[in-house]
Amino acid sequence: MDRIILKTNDTIAAIATGLTNSGISIIRISGPDSIKMAGKFFMKKKDGVFVPFDAENEKSHTVHYGFIVTKQPSGEIAAIDEVMLLLLRSPNTFTREDTVEIDCHGGITVTKAVLERVLECGARTAEPGEFTKRAFLNGRIDLSQAEAVAGIINAKNSMALANSIKQLGGVELNRIKELRDKILHDTAYIEAALDDPEHYELDDFSSELLENAKKWKEDISKMIKSAGNGRLISEGINTVIVGKPNAGKSTLLNTMLGEERAIVTEIAGTTRDTLEESISFDGISLNMIDTAGIRESEDVIEQMGVDRALAAADNADLVLYVMDKNDRPDADDEKIIKRIKDKKLIILFNKSDIDNNGQDDDSSLKQWISDRFKEMTVENTPEFLDISAKYGSGIEELGKIIKKMFFMGEIIPNDEVYITSVRHKECLAEAEKSIESLIASINDGMSEDFFAADMMSAYAMLGQIIGEDTDEDLIDRIFKDFCMGK
Repeated sequence: MDRIILKTNDTIAAIATGLTNSGISIIRISGPDSIKMAGKFFMKKKDGVFVPFDAENEKSHTVHYGFIVTKQPSGEIAAIDEVMLLLLRSPNTFTREDTVEIDCHGGITVTKAVLERVLECGARTAEPGEFTKRAFLNGRIDLSQAEAVAGIINAKNSMALANSIKQLGGVELNRIKELRDKILHDTAYIEAALDDPEHYELDDFSSELLENAKKWKEDISKMIKSAGNGRLISEGINTVIVGKPNAGKSTLLNTMLGEERAIVTEIAGTTRDTLEESISFDGISLNMIDTAGIRESEDVIEQMGVDRALAAADNADLVLYVMDKNDRPDADDEKIIKRIKDKKLIILFNKSDIDNNGQDDDSSLKQWISDRFKEMTVENTPEFLDISAKYGSGIEELGKIIKKMFFMGEIIPNDEVYITSVRHKECLAEAEKSIESLIASINDGMSEDFFAADMMSAYAMLGQIIGEDTDEDLIDRIFKDFCMGK
């Protein structure tokens, strides 16, 4: 079912840039009366005198220099600001409506004054996300592309930005449309054969449909699996730093942050509670949690910190286990290893800048850890890295290891887009259930008229991702979280 194109009758306006003192601010106006309104609030000057601006007879995609003006009680024309005005006629605009953009000076007071003047001339204040909503309703973009606009604005790192740009470019849309076309083709064939059995054969179609359904399920499953990485891209990797006291955990956090955020002393047990920071590290976001040193302690407060450290590790996507390479492993290390054995794990041999004085070297530490994993019959294999948290050596390599561990070393393959929306994932999961039901019906030898219901259910759920077969309440809910002016 095609999306209904909804034409709007009113004209909206909003500040499209951040409301803060800056070089310029942009006020965006969209709707059927936007260009006509421009003739009311915008004038040029000739020989020092304000002259009317015939906006309705100007060409599209033109830029004009002049003034936002208002009429004072005395009848005199007064300038509010000196601006550049852009006239953009439909359908070649973002919203596919007539659009006017005002580039004014960036002070908060003057920007508000310009917007108020536009509203006086008949526009209403746009709701959050209403410009993008109109672009969707007017067929300019699909719903997944509209959500990608929000993804671009809210991107926390270069990976999230690259993924949203691909989604805006239609990568996800094309995959969904192609899959829906295949499902619809086979559904139509079944319906035609049931209506006109003399011209369409169904004798061997079940076998062909079964193979097609398996491919559809494989494609959908692949997209669902990408949602795991999609969450990590958009929200960040929950990364917990664990280790014994004075191993260098807080120093590592400070080095990765590039500032002295955690208190570092020579006194063991300085960190008593978790400390959380978000950083962009080698193009990815890490939600870092520094924890108290893990050791047996009779100090009640310190033991509470240890318990919180272990609980944080339980919920982590990634654990960075910092070990002082000059110390011999002990019972506390045994406790840590047992707790984090099933996690994605990078073991950092810290203080590599210090001579180990003949104590344990890397090979013996690795062997000790490997022996522990064998004893626990754990298939998980940790990564190992020599670092100096104090001087920053090995930190760049750490970023490469994390990227390889979670994203196969690539930002995003050219033909791939990760599912970052929970809504998209839920729709895909429902579509997958329908395809699984279809496969079960075929294997059970059901007649072809049972197949169409499951196929159309999958078709509809995939359509909800791109905005077809989507109700108005859902559309409103999606756009309400957009920022003003977008």
